[in-house]
Amino acid sequence: MDQGSILDRRRLRRKLTFWRIVTLVVILLAVAGLFASLERGDAIGGKSAPHIARVTISGLITDNTELIKRLHTIGENDNVKAVIIRLNSPGGTSYGGEAIYKAVRELAERKPVVGDVRTLAASAAYMIACGTDYIVAGDTSIVGSIGVIFQYADVSELLGKIGISMEEIKSAPLKAEPSPFHPASAEAKAMIDSMIVDSYGWFVDLVAQRRGLSAADARKLGDGSVFTGRQAARNHLIDIVGGESEIRSYLAGKDVDKNLDIVDWEERKSSAEFFFGESATDMLTALRGGSLLLTKELKDLADRKLFLDGLVSVWQVGNTEE
Repeated sequence: MDQGSILDRRRLRRKLTFWRIVTLVVILLAVAGLFASLERGDAIGGKSAPHIARVTISGLITDNTELIKRLHTIGENDNVKAVIIRLNSPGGTSYGGEAIYKAVRELAERKPVVGDVRTLAASAAYMIACGTDYIVAGDTSIVGSIGVIFQYADVSELLGKIGISMEEIKSAPLKAEPSPFHPASAEAKAMIDSMIVDSYGWFVDLVAQRRGLSAADARKLGDGSVFTGRQAARNHLIDIVGGESEIRSYLAGKDVDKNLDIVDWEERKSSAEFFFGESATDMLTALRGGSLLLTKELKDLADRKLFLDGLVSVWQVGNTEE
């Protein structure tokens, strides 16, 4: 065989190898897409068939654009016949709760929406529950904590002990108040108190309107107290003590088939998380220059509400440190 024939065979072999690789990649992507579709419930059945959508809101509540978009998408999906908002949260920022509450109300104008309180729906989480048409909770679920709080630290005494002082030049006395570097002035406290009173009034009025309570009863219940599910039912903060059976019975009264599947509408994972998993994605982030330990540490700090800006509507018991 001459040299030209050998070169031609080599070129052909390289082309065949290239197209085999391309074909394999296409097949793998197609399979991955199928599994992704199954994971999202978009394949046969699931979200492509009539169903009851369930959205879980847990942990600390903050301004959550993704969740609000998800609720909007659910509202536009004709296959969704009703929605369950499952709550297991101590609350969070007042604005975060307000934004999600409004998204839930918008959703409820299109479809029946039920609030399913699990272990805990307090403060901003209860605010969101009030956005649903019907609230169900367990006998021993924790409900309530209607109120608003603003917390700030005063480390001036500590700084004085180690010989550090903070000097300030500002445009007006109330700028950047209250400050952790000196005790809050009476004017600063009055300013924050005014914000608290206004936000609290909005929250209590919302509860009174949505739960059919008088203003006096709503304020009486809105003293920050928490209630068991049974106590909350007696105080009309929820509609009934129960679970899935009670939810389906209520929805049946709204002409929603009791036999429909309940499909969880979860936050969609990124492509990296889908292919590699959360832990591997964290490692990839670190390899790209991110700090894995710092990222996890910041998340832990955020979960302890150290980075919550603005007014907070959250409930906690004693010391949350592990």
